[in-house]
Amino acid sequence: MVSLDIEENITRYEKIFEHCSDIKLQRMKLGSEGNCTCFLAYIEVSINNTLIRNTALGRMIGFLEETTPEERNQLLDENAMGIADIAWYETIEEAAQGMLTGDAILFVDGYGKALKIADQGYPGMGVSDSDSEKVVRGSNEAFTDSVKVNTALIRKRVRSTRIHVEELTGGIRSHTIINLVYMKDLVYPGLLEEIKRRLDVYEIDGILDSGVLEQLAEERWYSPFPQFQTTQRPDRAAIAMLEGRVVLLSDNSPVALILPADINSFMRTSDDYYNRFGAATFARLLRYVSGFFAMALPGLYLAITNFHTQILPTPLLLAFQEARQGMPFPAVIEVLLMEMSFELLREAGVRLPGTMGNTIGIVGGLIIGQSAVEANLVSPIVVIIVAFTALCSFAVPNEEFAYAFRILKFLFIFFCAWVGYFGFLIALMLVLIHVCGLKSFGIAYFVPFAGAKEQTGLDEKDALVRFPIRMLKKRPFFANKNERTKLIKKD
Repeated sequence: MVSLDIEENITRYEKIFEHCSDIKLQRMKLGSEGNCTCFLAYIEVSINNTLIRNTALGRMIGFLEETTPEERNQLLDENAMGIADIAWYETIEEAAQGMLTGDAILFVDGYGKALKIADQGYPGMGVSDSDSEKVVRGSNEAFTDSVKVNTALIRKRVRSTRIHVEELTGGIRSHTIINLVYMKDLVYPGLLEEIKRRLDVYEIDGILDSGVLEQLAEERWYSPFPQFQTTQRPDRAAIAMLEGRVVLLSDNSPVALILPADINSFMRTSDDYYNRFGAATFARLLRYVSGFFAMALPGLYLAITNFHTQILPTPLLLAFQEARQGMPFPAVIEVLLMEMSFELLREAGVRLPGTMGNTIGIVGGLIIGQSAVEANLVSPIVVIIVAFTALCSFAVPNEEFAYAFRILKFLFIFFCAWVGYFGFLIALMLVLIHVCGLKSFGIAYFVPFAGAKEQTGLDEKDALVRFPIRMLKKRPFFANKNERTKLIKKD
């Protein structure tokens, strides 16, 4: 418990933060006669020392300097200064933990509680443009590393009193703040309880990014397909919330998790709803086709050239044959060699800083492809197939979802090189069976293409084809059954 004796509180607090040079412990004298000892504790960079008098903390200290002991305790109990973000702690341990959120802790002699007073807080990145999920039309704001700022960015877009923000804590050592943001009347019954149950299954030392929560809470951990949708865009999170879904924000992470998720939500972008329906539909169909080719094109090439050449026109078959003359490796080795080279270039481009990463991706691909062809290691058609496959994977809007296609690509290569077109069908059947069996918090992963009978009131006007906005009168099946209508025409 916090003692009425300030010296005892100081001794216990100093013992907790012994050998911590970044923790500042400052004594002050308060009261009209200067006979009241005050003790301020804070993390060095979290308090603006140069402007302390102009902050809420500075004004409170100045206000207390002119009070008597009786007035002081009453003012502290009633928060007479009207400071918005202030909390009282009964124990020293709670006060120490509260200080680690980036706030200041004030102890006053003769007052049996510690006060948490918000100030500058931890340094962090400001709101910047989104590096991923680029859009042609719409806001370019991206989430930051601060969970409080991220919550405000969502509220900025949906200014409704029905938005609820539940704060949780994860990590027994990191004590990371986790916010669940949702629309109270739209969220599906039982979804929040299931999310909290999943988050509470494991106990972990620290949660330093939302990706840790994603891996701990997903049901089918072995699946290459993500069961949480990720986004760095506040407007994408706001759209999901209006659909009845829950947005999970983790402190120190600019990536929000949206749940539940389905395969269609990974293929949609924010500007699908800002552009006219013709352009949005065309772009969405193009993404679905790109996803299929990113997964299946190299395998189909091997199946056709090794087993089923009769389906090709004779001129094209002769061109393939001429291109492969003098090749020292079988076609499957060529494809694997080039696929691994492009994957290495992509990974190297991500790790290299700034514009150098983009340069190595483009220049490296051209140099390696041209050099491999000139050295007669691979045929030109293989370079075209691999490059087109990589281009298709870039067209998938969600990076984690695109990773699934990049991994499954090698499954198709193996089966197609083994038994040709029948191998392609086997691999496709395995993928479809797996995807149709996936669920994300009770929602079938493959809806609206499969599992539609499980969802009452299913509206298929926002799937492969995005109908005009005026026709999208129903919310998706994520929302509460009683709140499916989102658009009506005024009389």
